[in-house]
Amino acid sequence: MNKLLMGCLILAGSQTFAQSKQDTTRKLNEVVIKPYFSVQPRIRATGSVGLIDQAALEKQSSMSLVSVMNTIPGVRMEERSPGSYRLSIRGSLLRSPFGIRNVKIYFDEFPLTDAGGNTYLNALDVSALSGLQILKGPQSGLYGANSGGVIRIQPQGLDDSQTKASLNLEGGSFGSFHEQATVNQQFHNYAINLTQAYQRSDGYRDHSGMDRTYFQAFQKWDYAKNAGLKALLFYSDLHYNTPGGLTEIQYLQNPRASRPASPDTKSALEQNAGIYSKTIYGGISNDWKISDQFKQVTAIFSTYTDFKNPFITNYEKRKELTFGLRTYLAYTRQTEQLNWAFNLGLESMKTGTDFNNYDNNFGTLAALQASDRLNAASNFAFAHLNLDVLEKLLLEVSISANLYQYDYKSLAPIETSRKTNRFDTQFMPRAALSYLINKEFSVKASVSKGYSPPTLAEVRASDNVINIDLQPEHGWNYETGFKYQAVQTRLWVDVTGFYYHLNEAIVRRLNENNTQYFVNAGGTKQWGLETELSFQVIKPNASGIVRALLLRNSFTWSRFKFEDYIDKTINFSGNDLTGVPKTVSISSADIELPKNYYVFVQHNFTSRIPLNDANTAYAKKYHLLQAKIGKKNLYIGKLPFTVFIGADNLLNEKYSLGNDLNAAGGRYFNPAASRNFYGGMQLSLNKK
Repeated sequence: MNKLLMGCLILAGSQTFAQSKQDTTRKLNEVVIKPYFSVQPRIRATGSVGLIDQAALEKQSSMSLVSVMNTIPGVRMEERSPGSYRLSIRGSLLRSPFGIRNVKIYFDEFPLTDAGGNTYLNALDVSALSGLQILKGPQSGLYGANSGGVIRIQPQGLDDSQTKASLNLEGGSFGSFHEQATVNQQFHNYAINLTQAYQRSDGYRDHSGMDRTYFQAFQKWDYAKNAGLKALLFYSDLHYNTPGGLTEIQYLQNPRASRPASPDTKSALEQNAGIYSKTIYGGISNDWKISDQFKQVTAIFSTYTDFKNPFITNYEKRKELTFGLRTYLAYTRQTEQLNWAFNLGLESMKTGTDFNNYDNNFGTLAALQASDRLNAASNFAFAHLNLDVLEKLLLEVSISANLYQYDYKSLAPIETSRKTNRFDTQFMPRAALSYLINKEFSVKASVSKGYSPPTLAEVRASDNVINIDLQPEHGWNYETGFKYQAVQTRLWVDVTGFYYHLNEAIVRRLNENNTQYFVNAGGTKQWGLETELSFQVIKPNASGIVRALLLRNSFTWSRFKFEDYIDKTINFSGNDLTGVPKTVSISSADIELPKNYYVFVQHNFTSRIPLNDANTAYAKKYHLLQAKIGKKNLYIGKLPFTVFIGADNLLNEKYSLGNDLNAAGGRYFNPAASRNFYGGMQLSLNKK
């Protein structure tokens, strides 16, 4: 197996194709991306960009983003129980006991990540997304403070001028059910997309059920020939239970169990441990083409989250309110020998959070433990220059000036005066180039600086202590690679190697009572190699037993090590970075058959994962096999529909998808579901 995986290093392939409503068997040379401000062919991209389009989303179950996100090399997404997402790009999940940190996420033009550094990606329903672009490595030059990467999400609708409506239904093992309805309506220069979804699951483990109600409205109004407005509004009401981590003995004896009681603590079931999160998000953006050369874009946005977390040791309530603005001016000019674009802009937002912790009396509020108010302000200005010489050499240079601060005040048990912790201004540059040697082959290289201040949830963690000593992590990332696109576009290869030296890395630690706190771990040295391969063995055709066959592979090799990391008297320097597997290989086959049948098969190999900084405990390697079979172009009267059935974990592997790193008492494991099945239908409410 290892020889097979290492053999993949000479190849690479695209997992998905961007900005397309067509099937994934379409021609590779049609792929264009917009990682920054300018649209460009993917073969000429200066950075590492992972792409997921609508067709790729439809190949997987609509219950979760995990399987499709993990097809991108360098990306690791976990789900400890239904609805409990964790995500990292080229790094560790040490900063994220739950939720997403250290990755900046945008929903169209609007930042989904708040000023406090937190992102509620699990608030979104999978059906609300039509595609994602994943920019790997530091992108602080244009997208503010982050040391991991950036994700740009395209909402459902508005990229198709047709008026249409659809209904999707999916159900499966462990009481899982997902319903989604969409209406797209076009009125001359105005378009609207309405999406409604409901999802529930009993979960594989005891006390791991979830349910989410979701509504989204996305509108566009071209009110002038040279100007248009876009408006986004969504509401999410999410609840999921948290069954808690198990020790290895408990995991092997009964992986479906939730965390049991101990002599010192109640069980997860007794404390009704879970997450209750209600989020409403609104934003409006104006796109004004001032002239043939100038364009100005401005977006304003706000979000409010009511968050509750009854936990083993306490009951936390948070109320979070964010206001923000993002604006930039774009200038483009084209000549026979040089095309260039210049962008200048800023992004500013503020998030206020009320933290309140109470005793948890069997799932109900009891005595107040602590109450604090924190406000984070994130501001940065950026400039970006893009030079395209003879459509061969592409140069990109960007820089941002980042200002981050937070103020804090304790209300209980002892009231204190408000104080401010202001970090030094950080200038975050990025320089990158790609050179198109010929139409089939290009090379790329880049250097960038990453910077990520601690999030409010890290400054004020569940130990109820405001840790003003926690410092931002920062470092330099260097990468290079090549892309190859074969004649007739049947083969796509993308290989990227990188080295990231991160200082003051933020890591999570747990007290004996399982409350968490965060420390700076000296640093990390991260060597990595990411490859993608896509080979269209059989082009789309109207005859033959197999009408189309597309094979893919993505491979990730990570050699991430701690540097100068001493915890009390223990020296962890040179140890493997906690939570990062050394190798991940994901292969798939996308097959079109006669009579509108299709088959999708995917295999995931993940090597063992260190569970603590001392590297004395590991999660075992695992193989995941999933498959989906469907038939398109069926009809109810004149209404077309698709039916499908699928299966996950066909090999019935016992593995943990979402380990609790450095867990007290060795409670590392959150067992994933055994072999399970699902099925459903997609009905278009438009007549043939």
